[in-house]
Amino acid sequence: MEKVIDIQDATVQKNGRKLIEHIDWQVNQGEHWAVLGLNGSGKTTLLKVAAGILWPKAGSGPVDVLGHRYGKTYMPELKKSIGWVSQALDQQYQAHAQADALDIVLSGRHASVGLYEPVTEDDVERARELLDRFRIRHLEEAPFAQFSQGERKKTLLARAWMADLKLLILDEPCAGLDVYAREELLDTLEEVTSPGGPTLLYVTHHLEEVIPSITHALLMKNGRRYDAGKKEDVLQTPHLRDVFQVPMDISWRDGRPWVQVHKRRSGSS
Repeated sequence: MEKVIDIQDATVQKNGRKLIEHIDWQVNQGEHWAVLGLNGSGKTTLLKVAAGILWPKAGSGPVDVLGHRYGKTYMPELKKSIGWVSQALDQQYQAHAQADALDIVLSGRHASVGLYEPVTEDDVERARELLDRFRIRHLEEAPFAQFSQGERKKTLLARAWMADLKLLILDEPCAGLDVYAREELLDTLEEVTSPGGPTLLYVTHHLEEVIPSITHALLMKNGRRYDAGKKEDVLQTPHLRDVFQVPMDISWRDGRPWVQVHKRRSGSS
């Protein structure tokens, strides 16, 4: 099976502190992964390694992504196949608050923040199809400044799909959303995730966001890989109690894990 990501023995260090340590991780074609753990567990650092934003320290093993070995390939060209949707991207668009949804989605064609390159009629047609798929066609001519949180997330996801991506990293895409907006976004994401689409890496610390189309899970704890594999095998109650450090039980409904957290007993840690 073709590997999308093959990270071996990766360690990232900053100011003498190891952010991640000795991590091996393989993602195969056709898999979609959730990356879970507490804040500070190393989730985003690991994904920055996969995206070529951070480099492991000397002595770490190789990093191969989309069939290319980092350090031996032309990164600007490779990065055109890797998308990242995060809160930081949302904040970048605050400087383009009057841009409408159509222009924002079109900007994904060239991975720019703002529309500077010429676009074709085919580009516009594809952008409008994506507005429909993400249920935001009504925002085609509306300014970004007027969007709700959920509408902003959907617009940035549609922008990511505009590019010819092979790997798409979603870094806490539901952050700041209420329950209604979260479920609407997750439903839309489930609909647009297809076997022929990009490999998804979904970063979160909320287990209920692991939608049915996500096939695998990676648990992170204290900068190390705790467990990785098929989501039903990894997202088990004993593992989750240890990683998230709270008494809980997990149940599965319609392909999604749901957590019940129990009250701590007096004097328990």
